[in-house]
Amino acid sequence: MYILIFHFQYIFILSLTVGAGLAGSEVAWQIASRGHQVIIHEMKKIKKSPVHKSDKFAELVCSNSLKSFELKNAEGLLKAEMNILGSLILSCAEKTRVPAGKALAVDRERFSDCITEKLIQNENVSVAEEEVYWPSEQGIWVIATGPTTDGPLAEWISKMTGGMFNFFDAVAPILSADSIDMSICYVGDRYGVGTGDYINCPMDKEEYEAFWNALVNAEVIEMEDFDRKLLFERCQPIEEIARSGKDAMRYGPLRPVGLNDPRTGKEPYAVVQLRKENLEGTMYNIVGFQTRLKWGEQKRIIQMIPGLQNAEVLRYGVMHRNSYIDSPKVLDRFLRLKSMPNVFFAGQITGVEGYVESAMTGLYVGLNVARLLDGKELVELPSNTMCGALINYITTASELKPMYANFGLLHAGKNREKVALEAIETMKKFRISI
Repeated sequence: MYILIFHFQYIFILSLTVGAGLAGSEVAWQIASRGHQVIIHEMKKIKKSPVHKSDKFAELVCSNSLKSFELKNAEGLLKAEMNILGSLILSCAEKTRVPAGKALAVDRERFSDCITEKLIQNENVSVAEEEVYWPSEQGIWVIATGPTTDGPLAEWISKMTGGMFNFFDAVAPILSADSIDMSICYVGDRYGVGTGDYINCPMDKEEYEAFWNALVNAEVIEMEDFDRKLLFERCQPIEEIARSGKDAMRYGPLRPVGLNDPRTGKEPYAVVQLRKENLEGTMYNIVGFQTRLKWGEQKRIIQMIPGLQNAEVLRYGVMHRNSYIDSPKVLDRFLRLKSMPNVFFAGQITGVEGYVESAMTGLYVGLNVARLLDGKELVELPSNTMCGALINYITTASELKPMYANFGLLHAGKNREKVALEAIETMKKFRISI
């Protein structure tokens, strides 16, 4: 967790945790790069959340993928718009990317190093290690504590917002590359499109059914107040997917389509894919294998996968509770708290879901706080851009649910390419106007 205090005409405080590390770093960069002094109050050396391991900024605790960079994909359009606005997160992502086909995946250690160094080396940024429990009525504050906010600050937020909503999220295991049996597994992308960025572990029907049976009967780590209805759809634990039907994994993360086994020339019954975790290719994560299985069960079941019989697990999968506020009810269109206008919110705690979406809210808030410090009027992002549509959703939805970038927000229908190009041109004009 980080608390950023910005000194200029006002005092500005920003706290960061999971996911909000991206939002908070983006806020800090947008303000500091515009000439305003920033003090980063880092809490992680004092107290870490259950999912944090590093003391660095913008730690990726779940997947190392920032999803697609193609314009025909909503995530790709979101990135293109943020690049136009000068995103620090995406700049470091490009510098630390690892091969992942059409996805923008990063070496998580180098990615975090890049962002930390960029901020610390900025002459307008300094760092202090301490915890802040709640904002005061004096100055300008930005709360970007992320979805695992707890303690006195969480109590304050809950009191000021009428209570927080919750959902459950999960993380996939990471394996040592040296322990993968490449006499069974093979490198390849679906339909041969890509540069061979994934390792594929093929299963026949008997192997798949044994794997499925083990998953649905495995022991899980019990969580207080756990409710399957509160599982976020993009991070469903693999055991929950398995429980939804015997073939659910084969039509989900283990779908074999376009991944012919070079040994047979045929499509396997199911395929478990592995994606690089770092540039050296010494670590791989299991794609779509988010889980809350007990660690012993994880190792046992992973080693049932062909080619992973000797797999060394470097990091086990975990599950955590995520919290977010009722933004449409309590925030204005600039993400300011209606009952306390000197307080802004940014990151996943606002109701967006995803690394890049979280960073985007930080970019938006940082841009506007810098304008406020410069004595300028606050600006809204154009509603016909993906960035603007996401902000519009989380501040106006009749019933807020965690939301990631999608073309439905722009009512694109089948005209996605046209809508994407128009959004990019709109964002370019917006950038020039500010």
